Amino acid sequence: MKTRGRIFLLDDDDLIVSMLARALKGEGYEVQAETDPGGIVDKIRQFAPEVVMLDLKLPGTTGMDILKEITDRGIGAQVVMLTSDDSAESAVKAMKLGAVDYLTKPFDMDEVKIVIASILEKGSLKQEVEYLRKISSDLVYKEIIGTSGVVKKLKEKAEKLAQSGVPTVLVTGENGTGKELFARHIHNLMHGGDDVGYAPFIGINCAALPEPLIESELFGHDKGSFTDAKSEKKGIFELASHGSILLDEIGEMKPNLQAKLLRVLEERKVRHVGGKHDIPIEATVFATTNRNLEDAVEKGEFRIDLYYRLNVFSLHIPPLRERQEDILYLARYFLAFFSARYNRATIKGFSSEAEKLLLSYGWPGNVRELRNVVERIVVLETGQKVLPDHLPKEILFQKGRTGAALAGSGISLPEEGLSLDAVEKNLILQALDKAGGNKTQAAKLLGMTYDSLRYQIKKFGLN
Repeated sequence: MKTRGRIFLLDDDDLIVSMLARALKGEGYEVQAETDPGGIVDKIRQFAPEVVMLDLKLPGTTGMDILKEITDRGIGAQVVMLTSDDSAESAVKAMKLGAVDYLTKPFDMDEVKIVIASILEKGSLKQEVEYLRKISSDLVYKEIIGTSGVVKKLKEKAEKLAQSGVPTVLVTGENGTGKELFARHIHNLMHGGDDVGYAPFIGINCAALPEPLIESELFGHDKGSFTDAKSEKKGIFELASHGSILLDEIGEMKPNLQAKLLRVLEERKVRHVGGKHDIPIEATVFATTNRNLEDAVEKGEFRIDLYYRLNVFSLHIPPLRERQEDILYLARYFLAFFSARYNRATIKGFSSEAEKLLLSYGWPGNVRELRNVVERIVVLETGQKVLPDHLPKEILFQKGRTGAALAGSGISLPEEGLSLDAVEKNLILQALDKAGGNKTQAAKLLGMTYDSLRYQIKKFGLN
């Protein structure tokens, strides 16, 4: 089960540990909390957290000593110091040793949540170029994979957009269709290829960050503009100068931020939170969404003026079920790729029965789902051919049904029967995937309460 991040907490005060752990778990983080500093660095290494929250004053040692050991042993976690001493001296010393921030007791829980979310997002921003580069290079996606007429037309349009140097591109499509991949493809065409280091490609998920934080991440902030603003910070519009910005899930952006984004796109200028001066920006903006923005406009959930600004140049990626010529081509490509990656040269191809099942399945998770299915087969199965029994049950259940039928709303029992538990588990996984791991949203998609979903997740061991 996907979490927002892993946090290790060390404080000798049981009450503080309990309060922080409860609050952070409630935000969707995986937390390991300790009150005894004995053997703590080994425990941290074993848990492999993204963030360590570390008390400065501990029995028999100090947080500074533990921080130094974390640094010396090359543990890559970001460290936040917890202190009852509000002096600049202790904070500066901790920062010099490698801490990224500090929190003063008694805690403001809203501040704690913002600091943790900020640290995790900053870490993801630093890794975004490499991550998105990996999406393309990992699959040898120097070019988009596919032979259908649909893909050929998309590539032609992408080339035209790149050659024209358009300032903004809206990329739409279902989850897993490759929206980010096409955005990266256009970026590479604009800047001379994937190996160009001076053209950054930075992305941010508009639905993943709390509203107070995303504005700072997008536009930057001036020192002292809010409680945690200890220094000036550049936003991604500045960091992506002469490159590209990816605004993922743009349809989930809050209305007040939509207005500010519209101003940036129209004026090509950005102003820091708490700032007084406009900063010119020069970057291509890619906005991606799986929502129908026209419907969102009609419902009053998305600004019509922003929609028109984004939709001047658009690229719609059809679902895999609407371009069946690509299914077997992609499946064979992934089979060859993962066979080479995992050194599994045994499997030579798909049986005709397995191919028929692949073609009859509706692929709700699109290319991403197909990729994952083939990777599991390569790792777990043996033999020279991929057989029907090697395919997941959800594909076997679709035997004899067409992709078009799957796209319909009717549900029928397959001749060979099915496992209700397997269906229920699969639907929960799909809902969590569509909701980006957000249990509240997933519960709404499934028409159940949050508590009921938590029970089902525990039942199926999806924690």
